[in-house]
Amino acid sequence: MTEPSTARPAALQDRSRRSQQDILQAGYALLEEGGVDALTVAAVAERAGMAVGSIYRRFGDKEGLLLAIQRAFTENLQAEITGRMSAERLRILRDPAVAIAEAVGAITDSFQAHEALLRVFLLLGTRHEAVRAEGSRVSLEGNRHFTEALRHTPVAHPNPEAALDFAYRLIYATIAHRITQGEFLESDRPLPWTELRSHLQTAVASYLLDAPSGH
Repeated sequence: MTEPSTARPAALQDRSRRSQQDILQAGYALLEEGGVDALTVAAVAERAGMAVGSIYRRFGDKEGLLLAIQRAFTENLQAEITGRMSAERLRILRDPAVAIAEAVGAITDSFQAHEALLRVFLLLGTRHEAVRAEGSRVSLEGNRHFTEALRHTPVAHPNPEAALDFAYRLIYATIAHRITQGEFLESDRPLPWTELRSHLQTAVASYLLDAPSGH
């Protein structure tokens, strides 16, 4: 019996999605292992077990491949963070300090888990405009999610949204600095990720919940 014609497109779509995922996983691995110089169409094709021509047909060239890998990675990263940092989830945590700590931890843990790949894109973004633009897009989206997730928190500032914006900037800048520059650039005192996370949670909760002097 021949395969129903309606099943063929679905099967082709499934194979195409699997191939796309194989390509992305190959790109992630190459970037983590050797940075952007290791990412070539030929290397991705070999790692993914595909023909070089099929990579070119999908992405056009190395630039298109790089940006597709970055887009998929940043979208997955953002989904991972927002899964832990939804407004519904944080609202259940009735202690505002605990909710803030959970939001800070969600960002810190996800960035640490993908430290190697984030380092590639953060550093590349300093000289590659399209990579910087994609990084900025997802960072701004993360800022909006952070603000929305903690909107119910009793922020002790005249302008709560501005305070939440600054808190996000503080978290992002601190973690990005750690990823790109390492642990000891500005101090020789050890500060492992677990301690950095804890100090950030304390600092952000204190900043948001304690009324500023003079108000």
